[in-house]
Amino acid sequence: MPTYDYHCATNDRLVTVVHKMSEDLRTWGELCARAAIELGDTPPDSPVARRIGWTIIAKRDNLGCDAGPPIDNSPLMKGGIFHPHG
Repeated sequence: MPTYDYHCATNDRLVTVVHKMSEDLRTWGELCARAAIELGDTPPDSPVARRIGWTIIAKRDNLGCDAGPPIDNSPLMKGGIFHPHG
């Protein structure tokens, strides 16, 4: 299943969760339940927004072929995070 980042504007927190592509979490309460974290002082009906991001799941050694230099040495990688615009 894919990994998604959600942002809550009420508490300015970014939370990463795993769920089906067909699902979309809309509130802080739904997000906390999925991530198994405490609500804290944030109301459970506070809206959250899914952030678009990139997740790299392949590494050179698990592609099954000689795919060239390791992904970590790519000019698009900075600190282990993919930056599509360099």
